[in-house]
Amino acid sequence: MINDDNSVNIKSTKRGYHHGDLHAALVRSGLELLETRAADELSLREVARAVGVSATAVYRHFPDKQSLLAALAVEGLKRLADDQSRAVAVPGGDGFAESGRAYVRFALANPGLFRLIFTTSIFGKHHLRDDAKGSAGWLLRSHVAAALGSTASDDRHLVITYRAWALVHGLAMLILDRQIDEAEGMALLDQIVSADSVGVS
Repeated sequence: MINDDNSVNIKSTKRGYHHGDLHAALVRSGLELLETRAADELSLREVARAVGVSATAVYRHFPDKQSLLAALAVEGLKRLADDQSRAVAVPGGDGFAESGRAYVRFALANPGLFRLIFTTSIFGKHHLRDDAKGSAGWLLRSHVAAALGSTASDDRHLVITYRAWALVHGLAMLILDRQIDEAEGMALLDQIVSADSVGVS
């Protein structure tokens, strides 16, 4: 019944959207809009217009703006993890360092989405505790564990995990907030993600 109701609200658009997975289409539209603006400038009606559906159809999937932003943050974390996984998979590289570089590159390529992820407390604050294999938090903890070895204490693991995250997150934010020129920041990136800087050497 819900599918039928949603299909009534579909409008003809230049993008040629046809009824299918409306939830996924709304998330994709929200992510596209975040490429040009901040999350607080986003509205459900704007997302609805971009997809070509009525606001009523959107509310069936996202009862308020916060629920949409949460879905965008979840997808953003998945994309971050995908980028890091691809970087780590390149043969001959240092996986730990490559994942850090990918983190900063993701932030600079997706500033609106990056800020949303880490201002959505349920995701940004707790993503390091995500046990899902392949998640951004799991990747970081796995690299720390591999770098430190089995003899390091839990406290040592925790300190290095937060130090590694703070280094790349801090650099990303300094560049995004224009406290550091992007070219200068990227030139420093290799040194910042080195084993010596993280504290595992």
